[in-house]
Amino acid sequence: MRAMTYSKYGNNDVLELTERPQPKVGPGEVRIRVTYASINPVDWKVMSGGLDQLMDASFPVIPGWDAAGVVDAVGPDVPEFGIGDRVATYARKQVVSGGTFAEYVTVFAPDVAAVPDGVGDEVAAALPLTGLTALRSIEALQIGAGDRLLVHAASGGVGSLAVQLAVAAGAEVVGTASPANHDKLAALGATPVAYGDGLLERLQEIAPQGFDAVADFAGGVVETTLAVLKDGGRHVSIADPTVIEQGGRWLWVRPDGPRLAELLARVASGKLTVDIDRTVDLSELPEAFAASQEGTARGKLVLRIAG
Repeated sequence: MRAMTYSKYGNNDVLELTERPQPKVGPGEVRIRVTYASINPVDWKVMSGGLDQLMDASFPVIPGWDAAGVVDAVGPDVPEFGIGDRVATYARKQVVSGGTFAEYVTVFAPDVAAVPDGVGDEVAAALPLTGLTALRSIEALQIGAGDRLLVHAASGGVGSLAVQLAVAAGAEVVGTASPANHDKLAALGATPVAYGDGLLERLQEIAPQGFDAVADFAGGVVETTLAVLKDGGRHVSIADPTVIEQGGRWLWVRPDGPRLAELLARVASGKLTVDIDRTVDLSELPEAFAASQEGTARGKLVLRIAG
């Protein structure tokens, strides 16, 4: 099968388009013929060796954790899915090796969700990691009607989904973003505020009584978070583990097929939108990684794997 791989940690120049054996299907697994996969910053952070302290790699590595496609085969004891089912998945495994940037990937059935009619594979592939992270964050913060929530990096892949979920839960949301993304945030129902110098003063002017909860999808903002958080307020971060020392929670989202199905249902009903910057061929992964690293993409970068 065609797959993008790397045989050692490094920068984008370690990526190679190669032929790899089709993966075997074990008990409790499904094999997916991948039509589209999407890029997350964690993909190139793993490739750099930056997460080696958390998980091992088995070289050559096929990167990628998000995918959509069609079930090609099922292992023993998989009553949930059949051959030909359209599915999506967040396919993280503890040992980084057989990822989604390939024509086929095997995944444990509980980590897979059926894709509803009306949701295209490109959108389904762009949702899993960012969507599950946003959902887990909103649930961890126990966001409900009347809460005032601050979202750092609110226009990003995770942030824009978290804004939508929080607004749907009845919260009043303020989100930090560059001015170029303020119209986008306003359209999602959030009050935008520019990050950078003077952020604390701007937030205190918008919410002089403070925030009930803060979601950090940027990192490096814990001092600002604590300065605007009400006494007894809740805060989480996906980017800064030091929040644990400040009474917050550091989240590392786990694969979850049923929760992913919930998110896909929201997309199908028009209650959740996923921004896609562009779709490129698998062979263009090095250039797409560069766009992700430079922060120039406005929405998810999606890879076309198979027709």
